[in-house]
Amino acid sequence: MDPKQPLNVRINDLLGRMTLAEKLGQMSQIERAIAKPHVLKNFFIGSVLSGGGSVPSSRASVAVWVSMVNEMQKVALSTRLGIPILYGIDAVHGHNTVYNATIFPHNIGLGATRQVDPELVKRIGVATAIEVRATGIPYIFAPCLAVCRDPRWGRCYESYSEDPKLVQAMTAIISGLQGDIPVNSPKGVPFVGGWKHVAACAKHYVGDGGTYKGINGNNTVINFKGLLNIHMLPYLSAVNKGVSTVMVSFSSWNGVKMHANHYLITDFLKNKLNFKGFVISDWTGIDQITNPPSINYSYSVQTGIHAGIDMIMLPYEYKDFIKDLTYQVYNKIIPMSRIDDAVKRILRVKFTLGLFEKPFADLSFSDQVGNKEHRELAREAVRKSLVLLKNGKPGEMALLPLPKNADRILVAGSHAHNLGYQCGGWTITWQGKSGNTLTTGNTILDAIKSAVKPTTKIIYSKNPKTPFINKSKASFAIIVIGEYPYAEVFGDNMNLTIPEPGLSTMKNVCNNIKCVVVIISGRPLVIEPYVHMIDALVAAWLPGTEAQGVTDVLFGDFGFSAKLSRTWFKSVDQLPLNVGDAHYEPLFPFGFGLTTHPSHSH
Repeated sequence: MDPKQPLNVRINDLLGRMTLAEKLGQMSQIERAIAKPHVLKNFFIGSVLSGGGSVPSSRASVAVWVSMVNEMQKVALSTRLGIPILYGIDAVHGHNTVYNATIFPHNIGLGATRQVDPELVKRIGVATAIEVRATGIPYIFAPCLAVCRDPRWGRCYESYSEDPKLVQAMTAIISGLQGDIPVNSPKGVPFVGGWKHVAACAKHYVGDGGTYKGINGNNTVINFKGLLNIHMLPYLSAVNKGVSTVMVSFSSWNGVKMHANHYLITDFLKNKLNFKGFVISDWTGIDQITNPPSINYSYSVQTGIHAGIDMIMLPYEYKDFIKDLTYQVYNKIIPMSRIDDAVKRILRVKFTLGLFEKPFADLSFSDQVGNKEHRELAREAVRKSLVLLKNGKPGEMALLPLPKNADRILVAGSHAHNLGYQCGGWTITWQGKSGNTLTTGNTILDAIKSAVKPTTKIIYSKNPKTPFINKSKASFAIIVIGEYPYAEVFGDNMNLTIPEPGLSTMKNVCNNIKCVVVIISGRPLVIEPYVHMIDALVAAWLPGTEAQGVTDVLFGDFGFSAKLSRTWFKSVDQLPLNVGDAHYEPLFPFGFGLTTHPSHSH
């Protein structure tokens, strides 16, 4: 308990006092919903998480979150050795499960900002960390360092880019989340710079973005050199920046489940890269070592622990896990040295976080959640992430920036006035949801209304028909269409078409009036057959709660500057299609993006 002692002295001292039951408890991470006092106490549980959308109550306040985490902490501290629990949550685009938190653009949008401001993601990391800390939580499952090589993958929006060097550059977010690692720090040692920062998690190790046809959790077929040059590259930077934890991928590499891969987890990550934080499984990740899942649970436990996983995101089967692992240690199937390695790593992160000195959270950061400064930062990220793909038909004048003093503007499309759609998956709930009540923010329609002059009439219709369009006498139309929210496997999509009524709305409006089409999506979609009818085309990705960033560039307060962080294909038959491929004939190439200058004529 003496903070003046060297870290390893403290770790070894505590480890030397622990029983097997206490050690295995440290290796167990369970879901919040079952983390009752008797469970935490009797099983010495080391970590608790909120799964996607798992909250203490609907629209829970900061105080409710803090009180929940502190109640669990009280129980942990009442055990024999009083080892604090580590609470973890997915904060993948801001503190996305918490009502009223700032929702930043998803990573695919942030990847498009690279020309402008490499420090932008770092500032987003700083803001996210303090909003998470405000709710009493010290650990997040982010960033996702996937290199998405196929947009059919349902997690493609969680990837910054198809280009490994770009994803590698975006590991700057780790220095925002955890703080800047001191210059003389040994490589691979986890670092967290105080109470305003959190422990981060590089995920999903490794090759999650390279699976066959982009199928979530499928097999990544690539040789070792390819794995290193494409999918491993961001992890080298993450480890060098002192990332605290690494999460293993559901996917396989050349037929071997990553959760069972001793070579990549132990020999490569721990021994070769010298990673000293802990390795965590994904949700029921070890169960899925067998096919069908859980068919031989004790085999899954043995294989996952042997491979080098230190903390198991169970998230419910803690009794079976502890029972099976206890049996395996007693019968020397798993050596005690493997258990000690896991526990040392977990304790190292807990000590590094200062949990032993300050186990309880307070309300000192409660004014940070969704505050004005963070929302301004999100708005800046939105305007720097919008890629202008077309501006004016051949031989015609550019349409953007739009005038703020037009007489009448028609706003249409399924996504124009839907906060849930523009935030996407992993927002309040796991899969995201429709509507304007899920959290606080501005829709694109709200933003248009606040951007234009008071004399301008905004005519809004989700799916207007021709007579309505003609009668509107609008100078031009802004059409906002795109994908509906999804996360993970539910987003896997083999056709990538814009869902109805989006396409019909677009055809109808663009055939009758000058139109700007804004696409809200987690990836490039099929647009090639329709580009000729569109006057101006904007890829807005999944911008989050601060839609004024969209109107900032549409109406010329700022210029368009973002560049595609992904290749925009012509047809899905070309997929996978990535920059550097031998046959590379995209609709819009990687790095493409038209620019505009701010207009001061408004």
